[in-house]
Amino acid sequence: MARPNRRLKKYTPYVDGPDPLAPPVDLAEALDAIGEDVMAGYSPERAMREFLRRGGRDQAGLDELARRVAEKRRELTQRNNLDGTLQEIKELLDRAVLAERKQLARDVDMDEGDRALAQMQLDNLPSSPAAAVNELNGYDWRSSEARQEFEKIKDLLGREALDQRFAGMKQALENASDADRAALNAMLADLNELLEARKGGADTQEQFDDFMAKHGDYFPEQPRTLDELLDALAQRAAAAQRMRNSMTQEQRDELDALAQQAFGSSDLMNALGQLDDNLRSLRPGEDWGSSERMDGENGLGLGDGTGVFQDLADLDALAEQLAQSYEGSQLDDVDLDKLARQLGNDSAVDARTLQRLEKALRDSGTLRRGSDGQLLLTPKAMRQLGKAVLRAVADTVSGRQGGHDVRRSGAAGEPSGSTRQWAFGDTEPWDVSRTITNALVRGSRTIQVDDVEIQETEARTQACVALLVDTSFSMAMEGRWVPMKRTALALHTLVTTRFRGDDLQVIGFGREAKVMQIEQLVGLDEKWEKGTNLHHALLLANRHFRKHPHAQPVLLIVTDGEPTSHLESDGEVFFDYPPHPVTIALAVRELDGSTRLGARTTFFRLGDDPGLARFVDAMAKRAGGTVVTPETGDLGAAVIGSYLSSRRNGAFGGWGRDEEW
Repeated sequence: MARPNRRLKKYTPYVDGPDPLAPPVDLAEALDAIGEDVMAGYSPERAMREFLRRGGRDQAGLDELARRVAEKRRELTQRNNLDGTLQEIKELLDRAVLAERKQLARDVDMDEGDRALAQMQLDNLPSSPAAAVNELNGYDWRSSEARQEFEKIKDLLGREALDQRFAGMKQALENASDADRAALNAMLADLNELLEARKGGADTQEQFDDFMAKHGDYFPEQPRTLDELLDALAQRAAAAQRMRNSMTQEQRDELDALAQQAFGSSDLMNALGQLDDNLRSLRPGEDWGSSERMDGENGLGLGDGTGVFQDLADLDALAEQLAQSYEGSQLDDVDLDKLARQLGNDSAVDARTLQRLEKALRDSGTLRRGSDGQLLLTPKAMRQLGKAVLRAVADTVSGRQGGHDVRRSGAAGEPSGSTRQWAFGDTEPWDVSRTITNALVRGSRTIQVDDVEIQETEARTQACVALLVDTSFSMAMEGRWVPMKRTALALHTLVTTRFRGDDLQVIGFGREAKVMQIEQLVGLDEKWEKGTNLHHALLLANRHFRKHPHAQPVLLIVTDGEPTSHLESDGEVFFDYPPHPVTIALAVRELDGSTRLGARTTFFRLGDDPGLARFVDAMAKRAGGTVVTPETGDLGAAVIGSYLSSRRNGAFGGWGRDEEW
């Protein structure tokens, strides 16, 4: 039996889009960081951008990639100078003159007059390389070695001039024959003819295809259209022009004079000059005018220098892409191929991971785009963030109250005997028999969400909770903005997950008051506006209480200032400082309304202002409520503790038993 032919297989990196076998990105660290920044006052958009900029523990961020780009750019400008071609010409010229001097010394049969004349001509060569080359252009070389070195100067100038426009020409045309140069001249003539046709709007794809069929070997990138060819040529030509702009006037004059000797005539430079004019006309948007300071020790030839200026342009483009500072910027804008070419594959992998991370954050249900185009935290993300905040607050509260477990708070009542279909957020136990029966009736061996039924429980007495949080400028100024938001989120999470029978409304009050969804409050930037409109906030709270006549009203007020604004009868806001008597009177009137509705009131006073202390103490006494004066960092624990303490003490009529915390 013949043995199977086992041929070795070579595996290469996957290049056709994202790697399908790449491991999924870890979102845990990103979500924690974004949540912390959102709580600190950042918008979700800014929080995500900041994380992508900083990166993670084991993941380079945009700032690190931008640092690498800046370092590479600095290295290129500080290491190199633009004298490379002139220095190489000087070396060739010196070698030619030295070889000629040696030949003159060895040639014993030479006429002494001719020898003296030749030596005098060599001794009096001008210091300018261009002038020296021009003077030696008609010199009768006795040394074949010297003649070869001198001819190399003309060959070098031609190859460098071509290398500026077509990368790799310097090496490709080394030791080129007359036939090679003739073919090159034919290509330049056809290329200029093609570009002239484009300028007149008369070019065709067929004309371009014919050009590539004849001269495609000169273009290893193999452009498919004239536009692709134009883009590549114009970028290279613009880099060559920027290099020229960066030279001194003396360097430019020397090279211009030398260039006329390229390949022994001015034909090449005339053709290249026509090419440059055509490219400038067809691609005026390229950077033809800037310059760069180069003061290093490594001399660059014209072709290599042009390549360096192209690298600098790539690095500048990457710096802009990584900065993500322009309108509509996104990480997909980062050119991974360019990044790999300039900084290596590791940097490209880091950037690709950040792109995948950004996409995963959007696709995972963590962030969503709002109607105004801004990123918002999704309800799923808010639940995750709320649980983390509540957990931190619970650790503080349980440490003070004997280590009770928040997970048992608000457990469901006794089963009523009936069932209903499961809805998102339900925590009651499944009715297993009904659930399985539903699946069987549907003719399936697997249970789907629609099959699930849960056991209904007896409803417990509800609480109608209004949390009033001060959003005036003093809260931001005194560093109370983040604790305020953490407190609201923690209470919201506790009520919606453990006491789902209670109805919580969050009301922010600065110059005016507003009922706020928790997503709005958490994403709210610091507001630098004057005014503490407790009157308007209490109006909204009482409206909330009246909508739930059978629930126990609970009023929680977090503030660091006396009321300084109120709502006029026409809906306008009145502001005055110190507090106007009418503002105080209206706030007192609404608090009396809360008291008549049976609200249990707690003030959380932040700060040591004596006027605030007198006002809050008087208001609490009038409402039969209490005053808590927590440290800023303990605000969340104070509010949650007060809420749970009221439940444990049977404050909500009919609660019946001591709830475990």
